Amino acid sequence: MSTNEKALNDNYSQQFGVLAGYLPQDREHLDHWLRGLQKEIALLESQAYEPSVQALADLIATNGIVRMYVTRMIEQVPLQYKTVFTIDELLQSLNHIITRAPAYTSKSHFPMSALFVYMMFTPGGAVAFRNEAFNSALRVILQQWCALLDSKASLPVINKIDGWLSPKAYKENKLEEFIIPDWDAEHGGFTSFNAYFHRQIKPERRPIAGPGDSKIIVSPNDGTVYNIARNVKASDEFWIKSQPYSLVNMLDNMYVDEFVGGDVLQAFLSGANYHRWHSPVKGKVLAAKIVNGLMFSELLSEGFDPSAGIFSQGFEASVNTRGLVFIRADDPTIGIVCVIPIGITEISSVVIEVKVGAHVEKGEELGYFSYGGSTLCTVFQQGAINHFTKEVPPANPPPTLPEKYLVQVNGQIAVAN
Repeated sequence: MSTNEKALNDNYSQQFGVLAGYLPQDREHLDHWLRGLQKEIALLESQAYEPSVQALADLIATNGIVRMYVTRMIEQVPLQYKTVFTIDELLQSLNHIITRAPAYTSKSHFPMSALFVYMMFTPGGAVAFRNEAFNSALRVILQQWCALLDSKASLPVINKIDGWLSPKAYKENKLEEFIIPDWDAEHGGFTSFNAYFHRQIKPERRPIAGPGDSKIIVSPNDGTVYNIARNVKASDEFWIKSQPYSLVNMLDNMYVDEFVGGDVLQAFLSGANYHRWHSPVKGKVLAAKIVNGLMFSELLSEGFDPSAGIFSQGFEASVNTRGLVFIRADDPTIGIVCVIPIGITEISSVVIEVKVGAHVEKGEELGYFSYGGSTLCTVFQQGAINHFTKEVPPANPPPTLPEKYLVQVNGQIAVAN
């Protein structure tokens, strides 16, 4: 058994992927879905590539470095897990994925993560997905897919029979907590797949903790705690196994001095979570921007990641596409807080809604994620936080996590000094 094969077998059962729900945690189901994808493509009539996929095909054909690493990442997937054998098959798979909305009945609700999950773990993939030209071409593909998912063409999967409004999906995604625009209308009144994905939650389901009390800090997002770090450095080796936070990289070199020695709480979202994010404090928006970065990249030192990125979230906070929203809290003890929504797989488009100079209330919406995997960091200045009221899950967490490891939008996560 090769080193890669042993790593795949040893690590597939790790629990963070189960919690995130991005991919089937039974690898047999994942492999079955991948084989089914190739069979489905084989039955289709030959068709021209979509413009974004053709651009990637042209890049691979003309850029020898990109072609070398893409070829290697395909070749280096162990044979028993391989469903894509050639660059053309990879391009056909991408072309097929981005011309339709994800079906609820699919074995993988995140098909591009499923397509890439084994390739990401190979030495060739580790380099390819960090290559600027290859990454930029993938971004264009994801943008084309996002445009489809923002359109009415994506609506057939939003149905009550076998789609995202079916009884099973209703229960799995806790739709009773969310606002359905018009349940009796076709597609529940949603205008697109993405409109469903970042649907609004019923306000009473996310009450604001400590209203009027500036010392009660609330969570910007729903999710599961990934890490809590204190006394964070300006610059650190974020690419090593422990994945320490590096403020220069996370913050795109903005307001770094103000946050040295401060704290970071990071939590990741599952597919069923509320995908809008809110302000953790009351204050003024100092800056807001999108930083373009990687989408599909992970640290090989973390071992094979069945969730296609969950294990590498500390690393991804420094290198992935992300938003930066800096808020100066009205409470001078808290100072500046930075909310960093991060895309980790698929499209994970970050949309910032607030404007620089706006004054936001604690719990006010700041923006949202479109379809895809996502995680979020909240960064505090040194001396702002007395203590956090949430904890990091153990290495082998129980199947059902206690509340102390979970966060909800507007729920308490910390107490300020």
